[in-house]
Amino acid sequence: MKPLKGITVLDLSQFLSAPSATLRLADLGAKVIKIERPGIGDICRTMYISNCKIDGDSSLFHAINRNKESVALDLKDPATKPQLERLILEADVMVVNYRPGVAARLGVDYESVAKINPSIVYGEVTGYGTTGPWVKKPGQDLLAQALSGICWLNGNADQAPTPMGLSVGDLFAGQHLVQGILAAILRNKREGIGAHVEVNLMKSLLDAQFEVFTTYLNDGQKPPVRSKINNASAFIDAPYGIYETEDGFIAIAMVPIPRLGELIGCDALQGYTDPQDWHIKRDEIKSVLAEYLCGNTTEHWLSLLEPADIWCSDVYTWKKLMATDAFDSLHMIQTVKRSNGTEIHTTCCPIIIDGQRPQGGPAAPTVGQDTDKYIA
Repeated sequence: MKPLKGITVLDLSQFLSAPSATLRLADLGAKVIKIERPGIGDICRTMYISNCKIDGDSSLFHAINRNKESVALDLKDPATKPQLERLILEADVMVVNYRPGVAARLGVDYESVAKINPSIVYGEVTGYGTTGPWVKKPGQDLLAQALSGICWLNGNADQAPTPMGLSVGDLFAGQHLVQGILAAILRNKREGIGAHVEVNLMKSLLDAQFEVFTTYLNDGQKPPVRSKINNASAFIDAPYGIYETEDGFIAIAMVPIPRLGELIGCDALQGYTDPQDWHIKRDEIKSVLAEYLCGNTTEHWLSLLEPADIWCSDVYTWKKLMATDAFDSLHMIQTVKRSNGTEIHTTCCPIIIDGQRPQGGPAAPTVGQDTDKYIA
């Protein structure tokens, strides 16, 4: 039995952050009832990250809404209040991600909901919290990344600030919300009290930088300095980075420079015997290495480094990765179906509990497909 079987989640969220949290709760066995606007539904249904549309909805919507039910309910219509209150009363968890003030106008803020169901675990995602000068800023991932400082860690030193290639603010916030909700559910089962769990994109992005922030705060607040060549970390010494080879790329992590030079036959690298130089002369060392590695294939360099237990790797495309036995053994891809038979290929939950991995569907619901089941 899945560990959250018997837990009912009322999901009033949309876009990516909070729905990614309710996706994980659904994967783990919770019944997730997604409340959507009649006819239109979650805005994410028409938010395309490519031209990929599946059975009328975006691939993004399908990716984060499997194993959920959909109830169409117009929260702005006073006539729906008794229906919503009944759903709140029967729920263990409720999740929202409105801009500050919107939930209160709709009557679904924590204070209003707790009056109906005092034991409910109420999860909330915002962009920048509910107080402070940034409260009214749009909680959009790229904008939060831009303000968080994280963009100064990516790309080479001569490049403009570079955002991550994924919506990491949304994803981190979603996972933090799951953690808070699960902790609150545990307390609820022990003490019978509800909780208001709050996370926001900015705090999640700052928390993701805990290693580099701790260094910054305790090292004279020196700004991060990205490598001029093959930057992979603004703080880690050479040779840390991805390098072009004769036929592809190779990633090399932490390794003493003279040892690396010895293994690949690069005399110039063997002269950097002072570990301080691996930091101070980081770009110089990486330039020497980059030029040298272009002289042979990725497979050749791996054949020299891997037997010596050096941390290195080929750099795969998705196509190359998915063709490997290693990827196949991870069982990360599954096929889920809608009631009309439409098949969607998507990822699986990565968590294994007691040897069992949550898998299966159904696929993301159509707008209001379960309304009659819950609304008289």
